[in-house]
Amino acid sequence: MNSGFEYLDIILLAIIAGFIILRLRGILGRRTGHEKKDFRDVFGKKVTQSGSEKKVVNLNSGKLDNAAKEQFIKGAEKAYEMIVTSFAQGDKKTLKPLLNKKIFQNFSDEIDYRKKENLKSELTFVGVKSAEIKNFEKKDNNYTFTVNFVSEIITCKKDKNNNVIEGNPDIIKTVKDVWKFSKNMWSSNPNWYLVETQV
Repeated sequence: MNSGFEYLDIILLAIIAGFIILRLRGILGRRTGHEKKDFRDVFGKKVTQSGSEKKVVNLNSGKLDNAAKEQFIKGAEKAYEMIVTSFAQGDKKTLKPLLNKKIFQNFSDEIDYRKKENLKSELTFVGVKSAEIKNFEKKDNNYTFTVNFVSEIITCKKDKNNNVIEGNPDIIKTVKDVWKFSKNMWSSNPNWYLVETQV
């Protein structure tokens, strides 16, 4: 008789344990909206490639529709702000997934130089005034966008004694940049990379 009750107790404990596990999965697996932004989501959905076409095409040829252009520009603006602010802060971890190896090395060297010389870069990103696709190329599996940015920032550089040696912390500066982003559309890596910068 006692063994029957023991068997029943085991079943009840198993049911309770299963219920608790399901509850925990429901709570821990729920998105709150505060998760860290995944870098692959900066540019939104993928721009689809049209078949096996391998020639270079101009943006004005109509191969890329307006919705795709608008989607890319929104992502490019986010990436631009992230890169500019992260560079000023010396945040290599944020920069690395957004830059190709050459650009990352250049940025990393400058960050290391500032650190070595005890220089501090301060930046307030006011906003992007305009972002326009200057050129779009599709060659083989690679998509490349060249984007003209006009932004407003407040920036200065200070020495180890906190003296301003470059820029002005009280003046909004208009900056014009030409950046080139590229991606292999058939790569398993979802990221777009900044591959070239021009002032």
